[in-house]
Amino acid sequence: MTQAEIAPKDRLIVALDLPSPAAAEAMIDRLGDSVTFYKIGYQLAYAGGLPLIGKLASQGKKVFADLKMHDIGNTVARGVESIAKSGATFVTVHAYPQTMKAAVEGRAGSSLKILAVTVLTSYNDDDLHAAGYRIGVSELVEARAQQAQVLGVNGLVCSPEEVGNLRKIVGHQMELITPGIRPAGSATGDQKRIMTPGRAIAAGADYLVVGRPVVEAADPKAVADAIHAEIAQALG
Repeated sequence: MTQAEIAPKDRLIVALDLPSPAAAEAMIDRLGDSVTFYKIGYQLAYAGGLPLIGKLASQGKKVFADLKMHDIGNTVARGVESIAKSGATFVTVHAYPQTMKAAVEGRAGSSLKILAVTVLTSYNDDDLHAAGYRIGVSELVEARAQQAQVLGVNGLVCSPEEVGNLRKIVGHQMELITPGIRPAGSATGDQKRIMTPGRAIAAGADYLVVGRPVVEAADPKAVADAIHAEIAQALG
């Protein structure tokens, strides 16, 4: 899918980083028709939120299962196979070659798209060096992007700072999903490589993941609508 084929309203993915399915459903109700795409990550998944994938899909919503799988090949392939049956649109794996290869095999015959997490947006060069890497964020992101493309992964999760460069590497053959999005005036939290929604879209991002600035807002729907307006303006 090229950037032009993605419905503008689908470009905002709201992260349901909430403590229970009940809290998530209450937020979904508050957001109403303003949001069409949701992310379910560790916090909600481990609190019993995985059945929400099928429930949201049955309501015509899209779901990003942010599970960041990374294990032996067979375990990853079988996990992806199970998620493919849930109705999810995206699932994440860490961008290690064996893991990506197994994930692509596991989704065979389904419409599930595999997203590879290049380098977490809470990491910078110092964090990578502390973890034993000899290269910095930019080099590692580029190397993993190239590997992901060769292996048939559908998209990349990357910092908005890397979007422009990755577009040069993968063209429009892969979808770029960017967390670390903070509307102007929002707290950065634990993110280190961030950008506003408009700038990220202008840089070439396909989808923007926004969590706390929406779900912790006094009026989540108003914040989501403002982000949609900023996206539309950036698309011209």
